[in-house]
Amino acid sequence: MSQDPSSALPITVRNVTKTYGAVHALDDVSLDVKSGEFLTLLGPSGSGKTTLLMVLAGFTRPDTGSLKFGEAEMIRTAPHLRDVGMVFQNYALFPHMTVAGNVGYPLRLRRVPKAEAAERVERALDTVQLGGYGERRIDQLSGGQKQRVALARSIVFEPRILLMDEPLSALDKKLRDRMQIELRHLHEKLGMTTVYVTHDQREALTMSDRIAVVNHGRIMQLATPQQLYDYPANRFVADFIGDSTFVPVTRSGDEVIYGDRPLAYTGALPDAASLVLMVRPERLRIAAQGGAEGANLFEGTASEVVYQGDSYLMYARLADGSEISLRGTIRGGTVANLPKAGDPVTLALDAADTVLIDGGET
Repeated sequence: MSQDPSSALPITVRNVTKTYGAVHALDDVSLDVKSGEFLTLLGPSGSGKTTLLMVLAGFTRPDTGSLKFGEAEMIRTAPHLRDVGMVFQNYALFPHMTVAGNVGYPLRLRRVPKAEAAERVERALDTVQLGGYGERRIDQLSGGQKQRVALARSIVFEPRILLMDEPLSALDKKLRDRMQIELRHLHEKLGMTTVYVTHDQREALTMSDRIAVVNHGRIMQLATPQQLYDYPANRFVADFIGDSTFVPVTRSGDEVIYGDRPLAYTGALPDAASLVLMVRPERLRIAAQGGAEGANLFEGTASEVVYQGDSYLMYARLADGSEISLRGTIRGGTVANLPKAGDPVTLALDAADTVLIDGGET
C-alpha cells in the first residue's frame, strides 16, 4: 500500500488564533507544512500543540485565521469532509468490532463496495504488519498491536494528510522506541503529509523532517532536528530540546566575553539584547583528557560525579557560580581516573561547539 507522492497535500496555516476566556491557546500562529513532509509539533503540556492539531482535523474552530490544504480553504469544512486520517492518543477503537471491522469502518462510511473494502483492509493490515489479524477481537491485542490497528484505520482510505496525536504515549519505552522507527519507515513508504504531536523531544528528533517547537500558543522555532539541537533560537528551545546548561556572558560588538577572556566561536551571533552560552554536556570535556588547544576553557570545581554504566555525568561549579554539566563515555580505566567531588577541574569547549543564543526565555 503506497501513494503517489504527488498526491500529498501541503498545509498552510495563517494567523490562526484560538482563545478560551483569557487563555490564548493559539496566538497568531502561521505555519507551512510541505507536501509529503513529516512535521512534528513539539511542546510541553498546555503549549497549544494539540489545539493546533485539532484545528487541522476540524474538531476545533479557530477564532480567526486561515487554513488551506493545497489551494482549498478548510476552516469551515466539516472534519469528515477533509479527507484526513487521524490517529488518537487512546486509539479510539470499537471494542465490539473485529480488527477488520475497525479498519474498514472509514470505508463503510464512504460506501466503498464490500469486495473492494475487504481488499483495502487486508492491504492496510499488511502495511502495518498485521496481516491475518482481521478476525481477532480488540481485547486480544497488545498495546502495540492496537496502535497498529488505529494506524491501519487511518490510512485505509488513502488520505493525503495524516494527523497523529501522541499515538505512542501509552506504550512502554522499548516498544515506543521500536514503533518510532516503524512509523518513520511507514511514512517514507506512504508519502502522505504527516503532522505528529508529542511532548517527547527524543521522539521528535528521531522521527521528524522538521519540528515546530510550541509554547504559550506560539511557534518558538521551526527547523530540522539537527538545526534545533545545534542552533536553538532561544533559551526555551535550548532547554526543551536535549540537555543543556547556560553560562552568562557579555557582549562587546562581535566579541563575547566570559570572565576576563574573549570566547572563540564559529557561528553567527543572534540579534538579541542579551546572550548566554549554551553548553551541551556531551560537547564538553575535561581538558586534561582530550587536549585543549584552541578550545575555550572553564575552571571550576567538581560538585558531583554520577556513574551511568556506559557514561558518566559530572556537575561542576564555575567561578561565576554557574553550574555546568559534562557527559563522558566510560572506557577501560576511565572510572578510576574520574574527578571526585571537590576536585578542581578545567573544562574545554571547542569553538565549533561554542553556541551563543538569545538569553530571553521566549
